[in-house]
Amino acid sequence: MTADTTAAAARCRKCQQHEAQVTVRSEGMCRHCFMRYVSTKFAKRMESFRVRNSTKDHQPTLLVPISLGVSSLVLLHLLDAQLGAQLKRTGRSGYRLSVLFVDCSHVVDGAPSSEHLPGVEQRFPHYDLSSLPLAAILNYDSQRFSAPDESDKQEEASISNEQRLTRLLSSLPSATSRSDITSILRTRLVLEVARSKGCESVLWADSTTRLAERTLAETAKGRGMSLPSLVSDGPSPCDISVHYPLQDLLRNELLSFSALLDPPLTPLVRTGQSPQPSGSAASMTIDGLMAQYFESVEENYPSIVANVVRTSRKLTVTTSSDHGDRRCSCALCGVTMARNEAGLYGWGGDQSHRAIPETATASMEATEEPMCYGCARSVLGAYVPI
Repeated sequence: MTADTTAAAARCRKCQQHEAQVTVRSEGMCRHCFMRYVSTKFAKRMESFRVRNSTKDHQPTLLVPISLGVSSLVLLHLLDAQLGAQLKRTGRSGYRLSVLFVDCSHVVDGAPSSEHLPGVEQRFPHYDLSSLPLAAILNYDSQRFSAPDESDKQEEASISNEQRLTRLLSSLPSATSRSDITSILRTRLVLEVARSKGCESVLWADSTTRLAERTLAETAKGRGMSLPSLVSDGPSPCDISVHYPLQDLLRNELLSFSALLDPPLTPLVRTGQSPQPSGSAASMTIDGLMAQYFESVEENYPSIVANVVRTSRKLTVTTSSDHGDRRCSCALCGVTMARNEAGLYGWGGDQSHRAIPETATASMEATEEPMCYGCARSVLGAYVPI
């Protein structure tokens, strides 16, 4: 390779003028082109929230849940930049922003806590940033998580929500179950807060990599039927729409973007414990395994990560007409399903009605709030009723 060829290879593939600083899916880009690449991908997914789609009297409020990970902080930065540009260009913005941090540090070892929020508040001072402990979900849905016996109810009345939640999660049979239910409760809390604040939509910060991890993890946990609603923009179980503005960007691209900002976002990033190979199967979770897998795949085969998400979006959810009026929602995660698909029997191999024992069918008919197969598996064996 000659010196001229080497110099050409080091140039940005977009502008062909500046030196490449970042490799984006095998193509080198300079800082300017890369920042524009990320911003364009984001703006494409925020088309429905442009100024022309709002009025002076009605600006939708959007809720942004942050975890203090790189993805949620990059999303918050991009939203802040977009709002600033809208105000500068038109004198008003297309939406209002509300930011929520769910503190899971009480139940998840190594998780960021609300003690890390002052830096974020200083960087983004113009927004309503609130913090709630994960146990706050018990205030929104205390009936579901209350003890069935009177003696247990009296005991519960004497302990805090944090203690109740810890006892509930500790009763679950495996690390995967605890991780799964914790994630579901966090999602439910975010949606409940969005509904109570009158938000029109929730903006999740999931990258392409995170969505690919979720696709395989949820399939392995028994929620394959809900994939279209888990990885695509659309309605949620709480009748609030959800959007994924970063769905076209890989996690490595967001890491590079956060480091190249001036000032960088990197000092604000707080992540939980990185998924590490473990010799004990009991301590490993399905989510952790998927994170390990895509961490290695993303670097060398980014197209595979994107294809996983793209393929899952081609799936369609069965409609009510496919099952008559026999539709219900999972009492825990909220996924919509046919009633004969509920619980452990509904997905026990053969999906026909004949595969379900008559006793199970009668039980499902009598149950007002059945669970989907994935949730039923997660709580199977728990000694605290859920």
